Amino acid sequence: MPEAAARQPDAPPLRRRPRLAVVIGSGGLKCVAGVGMWKILQREGIHPDLVVGCSGGSLYTAGMALGMDAREAEHRSHRMWDGLFQRVHYASVLRSLLPRRWGFNERVGLVNDRAVGEALKELYGDASFADTKVPLLIAATDLHSGERVRLASGRLVDAVRASIAMPLLLRPWPIDGRLLIDGGVSDPLPISLAIREGADIILAMGFETPPMERMDSLRGVVRHSIATTVNHLLRSTYAFYSAVHHAEIVPIMPEFEKPVGVSDTHLIPYIIEQGERATLQVLPYLRQLKLTEASVEGA
Repeated sequence: MPEAAARQPDAPPLRRRPRLAVVIGSGGLKCVAGVGMWKILQREGIHPDLVVGCSGGSLYTAGMALGMDAREAEHRSHRMWDGLFQRVHYASVLRSLLPRRWGFNERVGLVNDRAVGEALKELYGDASFADTKVPLLIAATDLHSGERVRLASGRLVDAVRASIAMPLLLRPWPIDGRLLIDGGVSDPLPISLAIREGADIILAMGFETPPMERMDSLRGVVRHSIATTVNHLLRSTYAFYSAVHHAEIVPIMPEFEKPVGVSDTHLIPYIIEQGERATLQVLPYLRQLKLTEASVEGA
């Protein structure tokens, strides 16, 4: 064989698209802002390789994983949240007020969760983690040990129900012999789950709570103290993982002018808009990271 034909120039190595994860943390009704982020990502052709949800965030990451359209998620949000936490679970109230007579136990939840179960069934049906189009992880908390629990198998209805089990409001949910509660109790923004799955870039949506304007009641003081603690924990989470891990963490933090409660469903359009706005702020950077379809085609 002639020497000139013996060696061919090496082809340039193929460039691997960064492995992208989307994480939506706990935040109650504020998690509807995830729909705003979802709409922008969908419009830009940004496709996550992994989605991670915690507490209210799990409601939306589960939908993303199943391939639900963002517009459909927006429509369902209005129906799902309306009146969701208005029914009282009277047995739990009696056990709380008269524990010796009615027998207080760890499965107390002051909200009748039948409506919650029906809403989750309507959203996900009998779908399991195996049915998702995008890998999904959901974070919950073990009621007894307090450790975070990584859920990656079984029915989505059960996993999401466990992750949103807000202490005192929704009863703990049993999975595999453990009683599980809200994922936000152990980790309000489970970035570490995405890091352990090898994500290169993590879009992490977290939710701070504005300080109370007036603390003229015991409830107001308690809410302000909890909000301050969670806000500091959230900022520390961003700072820690950004400093010690190789993954590129892009914080997306919608801003709200006032506290948003679970019954403030009239604010849903505003919450979604804030989610879009926060995502648009980081969109130029996402384009630099070659995450959009236009960026990939032009690479």
